[in-house]
Amino acid sequence: MRPVRLARIAAEAEGVRLRGLATRIATRVVLAVVALVFVIGAIVFAHVAAWYEIRIALEQTFLITTGIMGGADLVIAIVLALLASRSRPSRVERDALEVRRQAIQGISNTVSVTQMLIPAVRLMASLRRTRRRR
Repeated sequence: MRPVRLARIAAEAEGVRLRGLATRIATRVVLAVVALVFVIGAIVFAHVAAWYEIRIALEQTFLITTGIMGGADLVIAIVLALLASRSRPSRVERDALEVRRQAIQGISNTVSVTQMLIPAVRLMASLRRTRRRR
């Protein structure tokens, strides 16, 4: 009965680890999408600023404001992209992985090869009996 319990514990630990991994990946995707929005915004503002620079320099305050907004968007995008690129397993994920490893190690320690072969031998014997009856 202990191997079954250890297998269940290992499966539950793996489930916890995978939920943590999914949460981490979802967070990274959201941050990357937001960063992409800011990069697109920065590019748009850079184009607007270049367009105004080429044009007659009548509204210099608007040009400076556009450059500041574009630069701020770019800084925000870089910060969000750096946050999205950091991906470390959380403590919960690490603990769940360790529990799973210990449970699997416990299964291998308690289940001997003989215990695993008994059902296989019984199955082979029943298959031979059914072949002989035909």
